[in-house]
Amino acid sequence: MALTAEQISKLLQPYVAASFGLTVSESTTPGLKLSEGPTWEASVAPAADWPSIYEQLAVYLDLLLKWNARMNLTAIRSPEEIVRRHFGESLFAARYLQCSTWNIGASNPGGKASAPHSLLDFGSGAGFPGLPIQIFRPQLAVTLAEARQKKASFLREVIRSLRLATEVWADRVESLPKTRQFDVVTMRAVDDMQDAIPAAAARATRSLLILGNRPESSPESRKSPNTGLTSLSGTFSAPEFIPIPESTDGVLLHFRRISA
Repeated sequence: MALTAEQISKLLQPYVAASFGLTVSESTTPGLKLSEGPTWEASVAPAADWPSIYEQLAVYLDLLLKWNARMNLTAIRSPEEIVRRHFGESLFAARYLQCSTWNIGASNPGGKASAPHSLLDFGSGAGFPGLPIQIFRPQLAVTLAEARQKKASFLREVIRSLRLATEVWADRVESLPKTRQFDVVTMRAVDDMQDAIPAAAARATRSLLILGNRPESSPESRKSPNTGLTSLSGTFSAPEFIPIPESTDGVLLHFRRISA
């Protein structure tokens, strides 16, 4: 294999050991700033089986490198960078989902927290962040939506090799039956974000998580800082911005649903 489970574990330590500095933006209008907020630790229940997780990620990485040699799954070629950028950031999102207070909406601050049961990874590509989230939380019902058939075939091969229960929806999310709803919808590096965000939000009953960049650092956001986000106003809370470890501008954006 390209990297051993032990090597992968060392590369992932900044992501799996990090606490979460939560910040809440004032609005989704242009010019919003990332401000400092309180730091809190994730509540992990059940405990993650890290040795098994690293072994599974080693198999995943091996498959990704082999398939990437004949088709474009990721522009990142270095195994170490794949582990950091793809696996690390995805696991950071996975750990965030374990927080005991992750799902309490702005309209229900005294509500009882509970873990999500279902997750849709919108435009999954090579499986990020959905597959590492599934590996971290095998009991979660994860659906990977990927319309490009070659990439969908790769996702099925990883799922088969790791014996995961993950579903692959090899079509556009819009073609899912309207009754298919999910506690959480995740997105990362999706094409045409302006149209994708409303489509993703329509499927999220509790939260929308986007792995991206601070608005002021994204070239697309500099042209149109409000790209896709205005459609969430009134239905979702203003986003929390959680800085991603080992990144100067990467953030996890969390939108909580506050109305149907």
